[in-house]
Amino acid sequence: MADNSQKMSYHAGEAKGQAQEKASGMMDRANNAAQSAKESMQEAGSQMKATAQGAADAVKNATGMNK
Repeated sequence: MADNSQKMSYHAGEAKGQAQEKASGMMDRANNAAQSAKESMQEAGSQMKATAQGAADAVKNATGMNK
């Protein structure tokens, strides 16, 4: 029969495993959020680049430099 110290050790091990699993899940969510933010920023950058190119083309057209 298990004595109290063995039971306490078992429960401490269970708690450690649960804490590690929770931490792992939190890291996965943080990584997913970071990846999503990166993708959003890349998309915003592409849109800004396209807008700037459009503005430059409009200026060239207005000034007759786009020939």
